[in-house]
Amino acid sequence: MKAVILARVSTEEQKEAGNSLPAQVERLKKYCLNKGLQVARTFSFDESAYKTKRDEFDKILDYLKEHKEKVAVCFDKVDRFSRNVFDKRVAILYDLAMQDKIELHFASDNLVITPDVSATGKFHFGMNLGLAKYYSDAISDNVKRAYEIKRRNGEWTGKAPIGYKNERESDIRTDIIPDPERSHLIIKIFELYATGNYSLGQIRDRMKELGLKGTIEEKPVALSMIHNIIKNPFYYGVMNCKGVLYPHKYQPLISHELFEKVQAVRLGWHKKPFQYAAKPFILRGLITCKNCGCTITPELKKGKYVYYSCANGKKMCTRVWIREEELLKPIYDALDAIQMPDKKIVKIVDGLKRASADKTAFHHRIITNLDKEYEKLQNRLDSLLDFLLDKSITKDEYDTKLKLLKEKQQDILLQKEEHTKADENFYLTAAHVFSIAKRAKEIFMRSEIEEKRQLLNFLLQNCKLDGKKLSFELKTPFDRVLEANNCTTMLRR
Repeated sequence: MKAVILARVSTEEQKEAGNSLPAQVERLKKYCLNKGLQVARTFSFDESAYKTKRDEFDKILDYLKEHKEKVAVCFDKVDRFSRNVFDKRVAILYDLAMQDKIELHFASDNLVITPDVSATGKFHFGMNLGLAKYYSDAISDNVKRAYEIKRRNGEWTGKAPIGYKNERESDIRTDIIPDPERSHLIIKIFELYATGNYSLGQIRDRMKELGLKGTIEEKPVALSMIHNIIKNPFYYGVMNCKGVLYPHKYQPLISHELFEKVQAVRLGWHKKPFQYAAKPFILRGLITCKNCGCTITPELKKGKYVYYSCANGKKMCTRVWIREEELLKPIYDALDAIQMPDKKIVKIVDGLKRASADKTAFHHRIITNLDKEYEKLQNRLDSLLDFLLDKSITKDEYDTKLKLLKEKQQDILLQKEEHTKADENFYLTAAHVFSIAKRAKEIFMRSEIEEKRQLLNFLLQNCKLDGKKLSFELKTPFDRVLEANNCTTMLRR
């Protein structure tokens, strides 16, 4: 009788001593020789027997179906056949053996499946299949538990996201650190998108110019990768593992505040009632109609004159056209109005400095208390591990308490971040605001159109057009600068 040899290893078993493909093939050839079987063909491949999709094995089934003669299908062991009792291929080959169209030989198990196989042989076959599946299930459970422990300890179990890189600390330990060549570009992506002035396509083009590469080094970053980056909480300190969030131990690239701002822009982007046009316009998308709420859209007349009117998407308005120069006049007045004299700026800053002494002491106390609380939690974590190793607590108790302590630590880190940001803002915001307010008109007049749009988007809100009359409000804190500069009413025209 002719024989077909099937040698298989799983990817994780390829280097296992005594179970390699050549070793299996050699044992099966000797087996066929001893049994008087003539080897017609040998199949040797790497493929998991636990997965539903088994392309290499399906090719073997096609070969057997085309072969008209009865053949002996030889495996080294039952687990080289399958580790899944529900695999349809098990039933197909078993039925062929029961129909006496093939024989199933398992050399190392000393088992042959034919229509005459005894009840003991069938039991042996079934038990080996069951044990093979149990072995795979047990490995899977162990891997899942190990990964869960790693995740709860703040360790990432996969390849580092773009902007980070995996660094080997030893033969068995790796770390994830910011990539010095790409991390600053990831931060730039978040900062640009948070402004609300850049689409994903524009950011992708900008990153291509700056040389950001994707996961495949030689290829520029793709649009889908930019989208995945801005949705990934890993960059502010949290891992997303199948919808479950775990604080990680690696260095964040951005703040939680910046991440949330980006999500707000991302989720609201498709709701904007305007689309970017090919031609640049200063007020494009910044003004809505007071009557119907539709966007005021620009059009270029005679190749050089820019006019704005209501898009009239709700069919409620009569289109009234107004020149861009007319719309900019009240904006120029507002930029003039927030220019505060140097003497007044000095006076306000001195007042802030006097008020900051108590605030600084309060901030120091808060941060010190948070650091002490974090250290106390860390000591509890260390003790908790000792209790587990001493078997003073069960694994379930350890997991529950570990999760609770880690969540408390993450909360403390978030509180520290918020207090630190508030402290920095206290010192920096006033200086930035006064600097921008003082030079706002100068900056505006000297900027390109897209930069002018960004500045207006930074300064103005609730821009509405009623016929030819534009009204708007200054955003905080520039509205406070206007009040401090004795301009208490909103400028209108």
